[in-house]
This record gives sequence, structure tokens and C-alpha cells, in this order.
Amino acid sequence: MLKHNLGLLLLFFLVFTSCTKSTTATDATDTYAAGGVSSSATGGGSGSGSQAGVITAGEWNDLDNWKFWDTLIIKEDFKKFPSYWSFYNNNRISVKVSSTDGSPVANAVVKLKRNGGVIFSAKTDNKGTAELWSDLFTESSSATTSGMSIDINNGAFTLASVKTYKDGVNNITISPQAIKNRIEIAFVVDATSSMADELEYLKNELLDVITRAKASNSAAEVFSSAVFYRDRGDDYLTKVSPFTTDANTTINFIKDQHASGGGDFPEAVDAALDKAVNELQWSDDARTRLLFLILDAPPHHEQNVISSVQTSISKAAGKGIKVIPITASGIDKETEFMMRFMAISTNGTYVFVTNDSGIGNTHIAASVGPYTVEYLNDLMVRLINKYAQ
Repeated sequence: MLKHNLGLLLLFFLVFTSCTKSTTATDATDTYAAGGVSSSATGGGSGSGSQAGVITAGEWNDLDNWKFWDTLIIKEDFKKFPSYWSFYNNNRISVKVSSTDGSPVANAVVKLKRNGGVIFSAKTDNKGTAELWSDLFTESSSATTSGMSIDINNGAFTLASVKTYKDGVNNITISPQAIKNRIEIAFVVDATSSMADELEYLKNELLDVITRAKASNSAAEVFSSAVFYRDRGDDYLTKVSPFTTDANTTINFIKDQHASGGGDFPEAVDAALDKAVNELQWSDDARTRLLFLILDAPPHHEQNVISSVQTSISKAAGKGIKVIPITASGIDKETEFMMRFMAISTNGTYVFVTNDSGIGNTHIAASVGPYTVEYLNDLMVRLINKYAQ
């Protein structure tokens, strides 16, 4: 047993030190032997779970790699997933809203209409972009734009000639509008027993992210909140810490959580999303709204659950909330693609924990193109700054 433990410690040390090397502009493109991906992971912790900078992860933005997604989703191994989860992201309509001085307009209300009725709503992000979807939850062929229009700010501007994504972005110019320099960040975390291998590490990553996000955006009001969830029949279904500018409130709440319960593979993702999207106090005039969904299991594959998830994702998009899933060890391909559907539908991005740190159980390889391995805390802070600045 001692020999076995020493071997594990040596293996962990070798893997971890490969993630903590110093990088320069010339060696930042070095690749991990196992993953064949670029490494930007620098610094890091001791691996004890007592500090951040330990877990490694990658990011893949399907919206920025749409040709890759179009090709991927029709492959034999993956083409079943849209009908399995009833998410059909094939009819994409992209919008870019700018002010008369050329600067992006954030927080503009954007509605896709068909024959006068609203079929999808979103808000522009800090880059002035919004993603709209025709027939998101219904299987259909390529969208026809006949009868479609795009409404900006509840009738302040209407675009009568709509282009699908394959024909380009719908560029719209409106008068400048004032918004609050307010950043809202929600952490929604699976706290069932299967997360025990990584939750203590993840807690420290989140505490670091909250502190650094506030420091990086000192001129803004940074609001944080957290929702931890398990499954029906457990000690609790959801626990909520509301939005607050007091980082210590969210930090102390996260510190108090631990993994337990669950039982079967799927968990109450639907209940957590419903609580986070509908009961947290998202504001109408924030610059940035981010929901990090951290899990290792899908929602239950039941029609009422899928309908609930669809409703939450639609409402998230309408409120301008980017859903950014972070998948941990134990997920399968059905879960990966459900998370990517959520990210795509809300103008978000997909994050996945990798094996490079040696933390937790085995992580499946994401079905993505070349990506950079980063420490999870660095990656999350980077995304917050990207969508806030």
C-alpha cells in the first residue's frame, strides 16, 4: 500500500509540475504530451485543495467556430443529440448593434419576430452582439426569413429585412444608450456526491475568481451570487445566496457547502436553472450577466424536465444572461452536448475541466478543435473580463 501511494504521489507531482512551469512569449505554445493542446497554465497551487490555481480546463466557443459546429453536429456519433435534448441550433440569426459613433451598444433588447409575434428574445452583450434563434426547440429545415423582423428596444427600431447567419450579421445602428457599469455573476454548482472528487478544489477556485473579478473591475459594481443544488429526495434541492456586492457573503456561503446525496446519474439541473434564472435578482440595466453552471451530470431525461430547461434557457437569453457551463469528471457525451446547446443558445461559451492537473476522476475528451489548457481560475477571470470590459 505504501509503495502504491508513493507511486500515485510521484505521478501527481510529475503531472502537476508540467502544469506549473513558467511560460514566456516563446514557450507559451508548448503542448502537453497527453493532450496535444497549447498550455498557458502558469503558477498554481500545491495540489492540496487549499488554494486556487490547481484545476486545469479548456474553453471552446462554438459560436466563434460555427463551421466546425455545423460539421460536428451532423456526424454519426453526434447527430442524435439535438432531437435527444430538443435543442435545434441550426437556424442562427446574429445581430450587432452599434451606436451612431460606432461604439457597441450593450444591453439593447433584441426580439426576433415572425409575422408580428415574438419567437425569440435576447440582449446585446458588451460587444453589442446578440444571437437569435428561429424554431430553437422544434426540428425544422433551414429557416426562411419571410415574415421575420428584428425589433430593437421595444419598437425604437425595426429591421424588416433579416439575414440568416450564413448570409452575414444583421448590423443595426441606433442612438447611444446609458447603462450601469454593473457586473452580475452567478455560480450554480452541483453538490451531489459524485462531485466530491473535485468540489473542495472548485470551491477554492471560485473564491479566488470572486476576489480577482472584483479587483480587475474596480470601477464597476460587481455582484455575486451562488446556487448549490442536489436532486429530488436529497436533504435539499437548492440552496441560494442572493446577489450582493459583499464578496465575503458569497465566499462564506460557498465555503459552507459540501458534496452529498444524488444517487442516480442525472441531477436536478432544471431546478437549479429555474432558481438561478427566475429568482436571483438580475437587473434590467447591467452591462454583464454571467451564469457559470458547474456540474458533472445532466438533467433527468424526462419531458417535463427538458421543457423546464428550455424555458429557463429562453428566459436567460431574454434577460441577457450568458450561460457558461463548466463540466467536471464523469460527464458523458449527452451531457457535453446539452451544455453546449445551453451555451450556444445564450451567447455563452463552453468550459471543460481537463486531466492535465491530475485532480479528480477521469475527464472525457471534449469533441472540439485545438484549445489552450489554462488554470480554471485564470480562465474564468479571463472570461469575466472579456464580457465585462
